[in-house]
Parts: sequence; C-alpha cells; structure tokens
Amino acid sequence: MPNNRVTSEEVYQVKVTLLGTRPPIWRRLLVPATLTLEQLHDVLQLAFGWEDCHMHEFRIGQKRFGKPDPDDRLIGNEHAARLFSVLGRVGAKAVYTYDFGDDWEHSITVEKILPLAASHSYPVCVGGKRHGPPEDCGGVPGFYNLLQAIANPKHRQHKESSDWLGDEFDPEAFSVEDVNQRLAYLTRRATP
Repeated sequence: MPNNRVTSEEVYQVKVTLLGTRPPIWRRLLVPATLTLEQLHDVLQLAFGWEDCHMHEFRIGQKRFGKPDPDDRLIGNEHAARLFSVLGRVGAKAVYTYDFGDDWEHSITVEKILPLAASHSYPVCVGGKRHGPPEDCGGVPGFYNLLQAIANPKHRQHKESSDWLGDEFDPEAFSVEDVNQRLAYLTRRATP
C-alpha cells in the first residue's frame, strides 16, 4: 500500500532499466519523494540522454499517467501525482514509456526509501551502465541494427549510421558525472 503521508524528508532510490536491452542499459537515481511524475519524466530524459521531443506516459498497475488530455479521461495527471502517493513503498514498480513510435519502455523500481540528507542535492544519479540509445533510431531492434552497422565497416549502412551517430558514440560509455551535469539544472539544495 502506498505511503500517503506527505513527506519532504525522504528520498527514493530508484533503478530505471531500459527494457529489452541486453546487457541492460540502466540508471540508479536518488529523487525526492515529493517529486511529481512530470518532474520524474524530466529526470529520466536527462538521465538517459533523451531529447524530450516525443510523447510519454507512466503506467503504475492499471493506472496511466501523463499530460492532461480532455479527450482521454482515463489518464491521470502526471503534474499532480507525487512519488510518495503512487510509488510509496520499497518494491513499488512503474513502467515509463517514451516515444510511442519507438516505444522505449523503462522499468522503474523503488529500491530504498532513505532519509533526506541536508548536505546533498537531488535529483542525483548514483550509478548506471551503458550509453542511452539515440532518438528516432527505431526502438530496441533499430538500436541493435544501428550498433551492428557501426561495428562492421562492410555493413551496407555502416557509413550512413556512422555519419549519423558521429565518431564519438560508444554504446558502452557511461559516466555518473555526465548524467549529474545534465541533472544539475533540476537539482535543488535539499532542506531538512
């Protein structure tokens, strides 16, 4: 059962995994319990290197959350849904889908609920593996086709794919520091 008491003194450790990726592409984040799903969307965009140019939604159990839509009254307002009210216990899970064409599905799991540390800023990334896929590459199958193309100079799409991604794309690259630099503008000083 969700924790329905309002608390500004808790931080959720969440693990977010991009489903269908092998080995998995994932991030571990510390986020305030009072964060809205709308704000969590912003965090996830930065954590995975997405560009926030497509629609998205959260699914928690049978409930869907996203931007308010007068034509779809079955979707909850992500602006009003706070983590402590929809994911208020250790083990709570959600699915975050970004880009309904490519269908990037992310599993979100609350791993721990921790006391807020006044000496830390949130949100913050504390771990992860692998570079996030580029936008508009065709979802997980398209991403793996792209990786095959750039890895094989004889592949018929090697030059086009390499030109599109650039020479610096390394699918294994991940840096907590880089993610935290992107998160820096969202970060606010924690207050007791």
